[in-house]
Amino acid sequence: MTGTSMERYLLGIDIGTSACKVIAVDSRGQVAAKAVGDYPVMSLRPGWAEQDPEYWWRAADKAVTEVLARLPDRRAVQGIGLSGQMHGLIALDKHDHVLRPAILWCDQRAAPHCDEITAKAGGLQGLLELVQNRMLPGFTAGKLLWMREHEPELFARLRRMLNPKDYLRLRLTGEHVTDVSDASGTGLFDVRNRAWSRPLMRLLDLPESILPEVVESSDRTGVLLPDLAARWGLPPATPVFGGGGDSVIQTTSMGVIDSGPLGVTLGTAGIVAGGMRSCPVPTGQLQISCGNAPGRWHVMGVTLTAGGAFEWLKQALASVSPATGALSFERMISMAREAPAGSGGLLFLPYLLGERCPHVAADGRAAWIGLTSMHGGPHLVRSVMEGVLLNIRTIAALCVSSGLACDEIRASGGAMSEPFWSQLLADVLQREVTTVTGAAEGGAYGAVLAAGVGRGWWTTLDEAVATLEVTSRTAPDRALDPLYASRFSTFRGLYDALQPVMAQIAAEAAPTNKNVPLQPTSPIEAT
Repeated sequence: MTGTSMERYLLGIDIGTSACKVIAVDSRGQVAAKAVGDYPVMSLRPGWAEQDPEYWWRAADKAVTEVLARLPDRRAVQGIGLSGQMHGLIALDKHDHVLRPAILWCDQRAAPHCDEITAKAGGLQGLLELVQNRMLPGFTAGKLLWMREHEPELFARLRRMLNPKDYLRLRLTGEHVTDVSDASGTGLFDVRNRAWSRPLMRLLDLPESILPEVVESSDRTGVLLPDLAARWGLPPATPVFGGGGDSVIQTTSMGVIDSGPLGVTLGTAGIVAGGMRSCPVPTGQLQISCGNAPGRWHVMGVTLTAGGAFEWLKQALASVSPATGALSFERMISMAREAPAGSGGLLFLPYLLGERCPHVAADGRAAWIGLTSMHGGPHLVRSVMEGVLLNIRTIAALCVSSGLACDEIRASGGAMSEPFWSQLLADVLQREVTTVTGAAEGGAYGAVLAAGVGRGWWTTLDEAVATLEVTSRTAPDRALDPLYASRFSTFRGLYDALQPVMAQIAAEAAPTNKNVPLQPTSPIEAT
């Protein structure tokens, strides 16, 4: 299709952890416009992470307005796809007003309640039979029990729970709907049968009425509210489609929906994932979700800190000498290049927020091992990058042992904008790393692919991802294989060796008033 007057577009909106990203994609799969609006994460205590959902709406509204202003004809927009951070608990009252700040995916407070849920399900094996996943502290189910225990007055007013992207859908359409991939991350979803686990809801004494309707990722879930469509200048009844949880639909944006390539996403968190045509036998080591295509499943391991560790170090180094200002991303990469492969024997464990995979460890802590007076700033920077990627390699090994193929590494995420990250990923994993069109836009592009199937641009998601083209290939330096094999062997043993110390440190740092009911951490504006 050629010519501006005949062009058509789909919007993809991604509610990330630190920003909302909006893209407009044309009928050739090219990104025609994009915009980003950021917002803060609140943390009152170690291991806590919250956000005011109103920030998401304001950022999305602003970014959509900017994107539409850059299109030659905004009335050529044919639909909207959604993506968003998974597991976040948005608690709504009977008027759909937000009761408290959203408790995010990386929040670790509900670890004791996860143990309680597992026990009520009859142990790990019983839980795996019900929902095919271990109850991770980041999942929504534990947060509901935490809220019931610590905020009983607010919990009594709870009438609906939504995931972050689905709160945006509510503001767009007025509908309470989620998709199968995002529902998979609540801990309340029977992933094998692609339906809510009503037996688990009964065991936990949670009302089924709080659950949103669940659909496939390409299903139509409503249309823009008339006032909003008019304000944005979009066609009346512009459809909004199911979309997906970011960890899953990000992998879809890389074309990984079936066996073959293994997807690696390096954003704030790190994701290693692959696709399967049947729901695998669950072991609790990896997270199983419904895929974005009907009859497909998504198997992944998620480390809570990947690019986030790099950003943490950048801020920490800048704070040492605030007069010089924040270190740039480019300067940090330059420092890493100055250090030798292997960082002079320095190893970094990247468990700054606890960990989900390869270890379920709410009390996990980060650490440098092997630090000497011979190490300087460049060694610290490179060791953090290598530590993140050695952790990724550990998860990739788990994926392969579970039956996923690893013919190549398909990479995406913010870190992949820097070639040094791509080369280091290839070297540490000793696999060729490729990138494809659209993957750099993350979950927003995956949401467009799913929406395109729903809108009829493509017949199936397989057809949609077949349009993606390889944009880069990075071969590993084979001479570094012995070095990183040795580093990997040492790295894998460090968590078990240090876990007792981590647990003790976490216990000593725990607040003494953890059973005191808490008030919301920030004002929530009525929607």
